[in-house]
Amino acid sequence: MMKRGMAYRAVLGLMAVLTQPVMAEEEATTAPAAAPATGDAAREALTKKADDASTETNLEEVFQASENNYSLLKKGKVGLNFEVDYSFYRDSRIDIAVDGNSSNITRFRIEEDAQHTFGNTFELTYGVWDNLTFSASLPLIYKFDSQSSLDTTGLGDIAIGVRWQPVPLKRGLPTSTLFASLSTASGDSPYEINRQTDLSTGKGYYSLSGGASVSKVADPVVLFASASYSMSAKASDLNQAQGSRFLTSVEPGDSIGFSMGLAYALNYDVSITSSFQQSYGFESLYSFSNGDNVYTADQVSASVNFSLGLRTNPKRIVNMNMGFGLTEDSSDVTLGFSMPIDFLIPGNE
Repeated sequence: MMKRGMAYRAVLGLMAVLTQPVMAEEEATTAPAAAPATGDAAREALTKKADDASTETNLEEVFQASENNYSLLKKGKVGLNFEVDYSFYRDSRIDIAVDGNSSNITRFRIEEDAQHTFGNTFELTYGVWDNLTFSASLPLIYKFDSQSSLDTTGLGDIAIGVRWQPVPLKRGLPTSTLFASLSTASGDSPYEINRQTDLSTGKGYYSLSGGASVSKVADPVVLFASASYSMSAKASDLNQAQGSRFLTSVEPGDSIGFSMGLAYALNYDVSITSSFQQSYGFESLYSFSNGDNVYTADQVSASVNFSLGLRTNPKRIVNMNMGFGLTEDSSDVTLGFSMPIDFLIPGNE
């Protein structure tokens, strides 16, 4: 019985990789920043965040005993997680300009994007109470565009978040967690760089997200789902050249998203997880110096993800995951590796 409980805890450690809600605040690091037609907000929805259910690695408590407890970090405990991820995005866009007087086409070209993004993220979590956890993530980004031979390295968008579990865990009942996060604009904005010579490492605006996640043990699997809503702040005082116009402000559309999946423990040391994620991004408004206002179409992003968890010692599970984009607004391929490094922090024994 104890061995099976430990196997389930391995499942939950792996499930943590894919239970994150879909929020439109990703780094615009998974997709190239460009003119209004790019739909950055939707593509940004499928990256892991520090504010989501992904740090429910501590759901292991679900399988302990009949006592009422919580699945987040215990009060006063500190957790540190390191993640490496890779994503590839390719896109072709038509850039066209029309003479307003004669309706003649004055410019027609096809812009190609093929961007590789590598991320290194450190996430620090702290248990304020047994049912309340604060977190902060620090991403470091390297991006390479194989079409233009451009590359950049820099800080991504720092995020802070909170997770709250209102009801103690009880045997046989679903586990629910509420979460919220603030994503900053600390990375290089796609709306402030020189698009001909530079690449961005952030999305260029602040965003606030919130939602809920639920998990349920159905022997021998764990079922999970989450839903979220994200609001984005306006990026103003811009002066970016885009053709013959200058971009002066961007009002990113809000986004809603959900994810669902299941995790299964093959044995004490190996577990697998599969999940589906989708988000819907509402239209964004781009304003230009000549008075033009351009609205983008609503965007839909979706992806399928798979993950493998390997227990390297009794207290540590290493996760490896891969994902495939199902829509044009998603990264074509994503790969990831994560591991807890709590053993470096004193006082967590």
